[in-house]
Amino acid sequence: MKLIHLSDLHLGKQVNGFSMIDDQKYILKEILRVIDEEAPDAVLIAGDIYDKPLPAVEAVKLLDSFLSALMNRRLPVFLISGNHDSAERLAFGSDIMKNEGLYIAPTYDGTVKPVTLQDEWGDVRIYMLPFIKPVHMRAVLRSMDREQKEIDAVASYTDAVRAAIREMHIDPGKRNVLITHQFITGAETSDSEERSVGGADNVDASVFRDFDYVALGHIHRPQYVERETIRYCGTPLKYSFSEAGHEKSVTVAELGDKGEFSWRAVPLAPLRDMREIRGTYDELTLKQNYENTETDDYVHITLTNEEEILEAVARMRIIYPNLMRLDYDNQRTRASDELQVAEETEQKTPLELFGDLFEMQNGKPMTTRQKQYAGRIIEEVWEEEQ
Repeated sequence: MKLIHLSDLHLGKQVNGFSMIDDQKYILKEILRVIDEEAPDAVLIAGDIYDKPLPAVEAVKLLDSFLSALMNRRLPVFLISGNHDSAERLAFGSDIMKNEGLYIAPTYDGTVKPVTLQDEWGDVRIYMLPFIKPVHMRAVLRSMDREQKEIDAVASYTDAVRAAIREMHIDPGKRNVLITHQFITGAETSDSEERSVGGADNVDASVFRDFDYVALGHIHRPQYVERETIRYCGTPLKYSFSEAGHEKSVTVAELGDKGEFSWRAVPLAPLRDMREIRGTYDELTLKQNYENTETDDYVHITLTNEEEILEAVARMRIIYPNLMRLDYDNQRTRASDELQVAEETEQKTPLELFGDLFEMQNGKPMTTRQKQYAGRIIEEVWEEEQ
């Protein structure tokens, strides 16, 4: 069984003030081209369909167009919500659409009913688990009248996902596929990903032991974690300059008989790339240095001039119209260590800041258990304030 694995479309996203909607329209057409060439048995979309819980109209129209194109190909499509999505809005009309082969995970309520596909080796059960937090899982267990001891045992994201999988009653003798959207311990991150308040959102890969393939969303770099059957496909586009060196792709996963698995990455070429360039103003504006490059790309320019260039952004955009960011690397900027430390502090999560204070007061870092406990308290306070 051949599966196309996508995630983190982030439709409607803006990067440094630039709308990515035209780039997204282009890349979705490229994905449809890959799907036509690969002729898969199903398409899996692992969350963060939109960039915001309340997406712009143009983002909704783009998703409608993409899903309609998939439906016209008579392909089963499985779609879950991520941490950027509104699960309730995304699942609107899901009961009607599943009759056309579009399966959208509802808001998680403790029940995940698998959809069964068949090939020459028999059944493949597809399970869809949207993004969940410990606080959500505890509320679900409470609504199911579970004992308080079981509810209190859900202290971490690993506990939450483990509890959700336990409720699926997986038959390990069957071929099982899970689509989910979480941060798995050990994954390489980018700065464009939204991490949980408290920073304790790691999920241990051991919870997925009964699945033959885990189609993950949330992390933007394509990679597997611990074993090749637990895989992030990554974003179809670069959404930050921390991803400038990534090669974006579509993941093609193939299941044979029980225990047989292989995968391939089919590269995606964007409408405009995202790159970083550096040099002096004179070097970067010299025609022979840019005439053979794609000046229409999204660029981050680092000028190495010691003196600031008057109206540098406006002047550089004459050559590089999609200049997203410009800064300097010189003696003055390298000497501003205090400012850099302040910026780093602002970027830290509440749990990281508390961890720094704990280590300063006690002369040793927090244990894993202490981090989990502190992260749970921080998250619960944050949830109550929303």
